[in-house]
Amino acid sequence: MTRKKHNDNKDALQGERLQKKLAASGYGSRREIERWISEGRLKINGQLAKLGDRVTEEDIISLDNRPLSSKRLSNIQRRVIIYNKPEGELVTRSDPEGRKTVFSRLPKLDKGRWVAVGRLDINSAGLLIFTTDGELANRLMHPSQQIEREYAVRVMGEVTDEMLEQLVHGKQLEDGFARFEDIVESGGEGINRWFHVVIMEGRKREVRRLWESVGLKVNRLKRVRFGNIILDSSVKAGQWRDLDDKESLDLLQLAGLDQEKMPRKSASSRKNVYGKKKAPLKFSGKKNSGKGRSQSS
Repeated sequence: MTRKKHNDNKDALQGERLQKKLAASGYGSRREIERWISEGRLKINGQLAKLGDRVTEEDIISLDNRPLSSKRLSNIQRRVIIYNKPEGELVTRSDPEGRKTVFSRLPKLDKGRWVAVGRLDINSAGLLIFTTDGELANRLMHPSQQIEREYAVRVMGEVTDEMLEQLVHGKQLEDGFARFEDIVESGGEGINRWFHVVIMEGRKREVRRLWESVGLKVNRLKRVRFGNIILDSSVKAGQWRDLDDKESLDLLQLAGLDQEKMPRKSASSRKNVYGKKKAPLKFSGKKNSGKGRSQSS
């Protein structure tokens, strides 16, 4: 098969920038793809790609001399959904042991594929965001974005004020320093107590490992909020729904996309899990009475 020659003059007038195209298809961040171009790993119609090159659906793009899927690269409309993950499901496309995966429950797509914004382990439940826009997913997951993730956590054991102070001031874990931005006690009986906690990153098992660092065990964990996206009672376990227009615009703003059309809001306009404005939930050294938030898992 004879491949057509890449036409720089034509591509200067039409098509999408290569790094934007690949990022939107979920291959990596724009910065990472720009590095691939500089390293000579990307080709367009057999020719080495250059920074600034544009591509159309007719062009053949290859990475490390392997052609990329034209179906995955085809122009698709951005779509974002939330999913209420039950315990016992894996956030993976397939499992060699035949266990249930979240992707089996998501709506089928004619074009493109679902990209998960972060993960929850098999024993965790709650809010997951999926999108067909790979660049949006990459931005939302990048630690530099500092996006709040809120979890409802049931902890087994006696929780002291000293422990809570340690968790908000920070602990050194095996992969670096970590802390809870907010901790609020929200009820429970006996040795099992519920707390709502907020972290700014999504490192593997970070919430569980923080509690373990003070000698306590998490026996239930449910994500209830990611940035401005709230898991409300309308989405039952194992169900999904599309974001509405306002939620989608707010999420794009949070990711720093389309900033010209959507000026960034102040942090004071954020909403808590009940959709009301909240004051910062910094632990003050005294436990909440438990009459505030209630757990609804």
